[in-house]
Amino acid sequence: MIVVTGAAGFIGSCLVQKLNEEGHTKNIIVVDDFYKDYKDKNLDDKWIRDWIHRDLFLEWFERSHQRVDFVFHIGARTDTAEQSKKVFDELNLNYSKRIWEICTEKKIPLVYASSAATYGGGEHGYEDSHKIVSKLKPLNPYGDSKNDFDKWVLGQKETPPFWVGTKFFNVYGPNEYHKKRMASVIFHATNQIKETGKMKLFRSHKKGIENGHQKRDFIYVKDVIDILFFFFKKQKKSGLYNIGTGKARTFLDLVNATFQSLEIESNIGFIDTPKDIRDNYQYFTEANMKKLRAAGYKKKFYSLEDGVEDYVKNYLRGKKIF
Repeated sequence: MIVVTGAAGFIGSCLVQKLNEEGHTKNIIVVDDFYKDYKDKNLDDKWIRDWIHRDLFLEWFERSHQRVDFVFHIGARTDTAEQSKKVFDELNLNYSKRIWEICTEKKIPLVYASSAATYGGGEHGYEDSHKIVSKLKPLNPYGDSKNDFDKWVLGQKETPPFWVGTKFFNVYGPNEYHKKRMASVIFHATNQIKETGKMKLFRSHKKGIENGHQKRDFIYVKDVIDILFFFFKKQKKSGLYNIGTGKARTFLDLVNATFQSLEIESNIGFIDTPKDIRDNYQYFTEANMKKLRAAGYKKKFYSLEDGVEDYVKNYLRGKKIF
């Protein structure tokens, strides 16, 4: 059996689809907060063996571990505006520790979701080296929780037989409708453009960076899923891995590509970055991808323009689920 936590969410549901496409139709166990049925449609038309609520999973896992061959721990509290350390300690840190401990004890391979938010302002660069993890200073409690778990993992003498922590950069693509404020700029841009013919981006509040020239490493979710499946199949070198494209692009590039995909002339304005995230806003991220390539991943990534076009034309226009 293959466990996917956070399975009704954005990346988790796309991963379930990929596993189904690769022939895993009778051995998928999905874990999530299924009381929040607003995102359950992400699992429509997918082949699933068992559904387990997040609050019941750890007890089930301890009791039924012999049924499990692999764990994708994708579930987490991902709201970067959330300020409660207690929430993150419970859902992102302690919950993940218990999954790690069971996988270690029962010798079950584990891939878990970390985040590029661990890199903070980029003072130490964006290389997925284990040597810099203890030096990193995330900009918000979400990033802290992810980095705290990475630090804890690297301090463990006993580990699962194979493990990977995936440092996701700016992922976009289908099945993110439920993320609301935390959904990608492409998702919000498409809705704004359809309604008003315009798009408003955050104004730059940093000297030397023009409005719209904030840069991120945007990666299409289909590339993310291919990488996760690569780790599932190969299981070679354990460790932390960046999941990005290795090429930072501006938000202007992103939104202009969205206008082009909608076949509408660009009309972009700017608004102040909300105060609750302004001081902790990342103005640049760019993944160093040498480690993943050295591990044997050879597939070419979607370009920003090709990824946006596929997402907008094949999913957002018809509100289609992946």
